[in-house]
This record gives sequence, C-alpha cells and structure tokens, in this order.
Amino acid sequence: MTLPIAVAVLEGRRREEIEAVVQAEMPWTWPGRALVEQVFRASLDDVRADPETRLWGDRLMVTREGPPRVVGSVIFHGRPGADGTCEISYGVEETNQNRGYATEALTACLAWAMEQPECRVIEATTMEWHKASARVLEKVGMKRAGKRRHETNGEMLVYEMRRMR
Repeated sequence: MTLPIAVAVLEGRRREEIEAVVQAEMPWTWPGRALVEQVFRASLDDVRADPETRLWGDRLMVTREGPPRVVGSVIFHGRPGADGTCEISYGVEETNQNRGYATEALTACLAWAMEQPECRVIEATTMEWHKASARVLEKVGMKRAGKRRHETNGEMLVYEMRRMR
C-alpha cells in the first residue's frame, strides 16, 4: 500500500482513478466508505504526515491469474508500539470470499511482520458470531487470547501471534 493509493481511497476518488493508481481492476463494491473508516482509524492528514508509520506493512490482495484484480487487503493499524505489539485486519470483497485469498495473504503478511525487529506480538479481533473470520485467524496460526470491548462493534474476540523467543 503506497501513499498515493491510500490518498485515492481515503479521498473517495472515482473507481477509474483508483485503478490507475493501483494498476489493477478494483471490485465494484469495495472498498466501501464503512470499510475505509473502520480500517483507517487515522485521518488522511495523519497518513500523509507519516506514511511509513501508518501504512507499515499494509498490502492489497491482487490476483495473479488473468488481468490483475484487487480482491481485498491486509491492513496493519500502524507500526508496532513500544511494547512490540501491532494490530492486523483484513477484508476480502464478497464475491471473492472462500477462495483462500485471506489465508494466503494473512500468512504472508504475518510472516513478514514477525521478521521485523520491532514486532513481537500481532493482534487481530473479530466478532464472536463471525465464525469464518475466526477460522481464518486460527488457520494462519493465531491463537485466541481473550476478549475486548470495541466502542461500536461491542465485544470482540482477540487473537494473537507471538514471536518465538
């Protein structure tokens, strides 16, 4: 994820403009405004001020077969904090779900993050009713670590992956 891509998406530019920046076809229904607001907790000004911190590790899921198509994204919520903890989330556009994209992308992004010296713990949250999301998190090696209250989503399950010492 580059600053120009983040700016195009956060500014809500036309689909054609985003595709030109991304150099891949964007899904018609993704990213929706709600997804952008949920994933990008920082303001556009914050992203522009420090893209290396805010966009740390963020990736788009782009198909390898046929013309390149964006099918989802994996987003870290910024560089790990002083305690070495960061948060990750992901989304796959609805028509591309259940094809292994999330598992493949999360596996690669988690491996990359764990190789970074500043990263020791990666957390992810999902709603208790979202069984498919929990299965993906477990499949990629994350372990259920508890629950956390979210201001708008209510109680969330917390999963984590810890660096082996």
